[in-house]
Amino acid sequence: MKEITLACEAFQKLLEEQLERIRNMNGEKTDFSTKKQVTIGVIDGDGIGPVITAQATRVLEKLLAEEIAAGSIVIRQIEGLTIENRMACGKAIPDDVLAEIKTCDVLLKGPTTTPMGGKMESANVAMRRELDLYANCRPVCIPEKNIDWMFFRENTEGEYVLGSRGVELPGMAVDFKVTTDLGTRRIARAAFDYAKNNGKTHVAVVTKANIMKKTDGKFTAICHEVAADYPGITVDDYYIDIMTANLLKEPLREQFQVVLLPNLYGDIITDEAAQLQGGVGTAGSANIGDRHAMFEAIHGSAPRMIERGMGDYANPQSILRAEVMLLRHIGRTVAADRLEAALNACPVVITGQPDGATCAEYGDGVLKLLAAM
Repeated sequence: MKEITLACEAFQKLLEEQLERIRNMNGEKTDFSTKKQVTIGVIDGDGIGPVITAQATRVLEKLLAEEIAAGSIVIRQIEGLTIENRMACGKAIPDDVLAEIKTCDVLLKGPTTTPMGGKMESANVAMRRELDLYANCRPVCIPEKNIDWMFFRENTEGEYVLGSRGVELPGMAVDFKVTTDLGTRRIARAAFDYAKNNGKTHVAVVTKANIMKKTDGKFTAICHEVAADYPGITVDDYYIDIMTANLLKEPLREQFQVVLLPNLYGDIITDEAAQLQGGVGTAGSANIGDRHAMFEAIHGSAPRMIERGMGDYANPQSILRAEVMLLRHIGRTVAADRLEAALNACPVVITGQPDGATCAEYGDGVLKLLAAM
């Protein structure tokens, strides 16, 4: 069949691209302790994105005012990563936008919309690939429930790396999943380094290796190889289906500290974990690479809120929590501690409805607390 021949040719091209990606994985790490000027790019995104990033930018400018005045911090607004512009260009990230993004050291990004169906790739997936942001880190902390979790999700492989590049035959569609030695080894080392440096003694490796024997089997095996370099840290394997239940099971869930997962499973389970904390609007996310890093809210662009005229009531807590992670990443720990304390103490109640505060009112509350510190 002609269709099979074309599908095989497309698959061969995908394999060649992935082998080239592996060859380009190793890079030099940015050392923010010696960097004289740090450029922070701000991307509004779609839907409620501009609403919440406006408040995050206000707070960032307040916290870093002295360094901005001195020129050691530059905050750069990046335009053009909107669904309208992306659709018009036919690219997940237009070339001129990507070029500007690459001039920044770190990014603070609002949510972007990905169309259902078609061939338009997610802007997030494209950015993670283009900037090689291989580690997605999401903390969930609920002290009153003895929950203190850090999730390390592999960010550039799995089902997502080729999610828009599958093949269709008459009556059938096929997508692909990619797991590489180098890709797995570096996310595993990031997770175990975090555990070692933060006094954690347990890492849970979560896959479906009993079914996905090649890809998830490789992921599990390499994680255990890396674990051998970290004596004193125990490792347990869990399947993703039972792990989703375990996060709800008391007191079992209290034993989890660092959770290490492939891409798709990490995307799903961190939303579940965030819901325990108070919803996806309360959790931030870091996407870390050797050269660049991106920090974002973990929720979507909420187009229905915009359609109903409720965008002003969007919750900025998630992107502000991501801002805490950004500040720590670039070595501004004092500013990070101040913002985290203000977020923990802020009495302003956001409900997403007119019976609660607006996004701007929440920003005012955070700024008021910062001014009093």
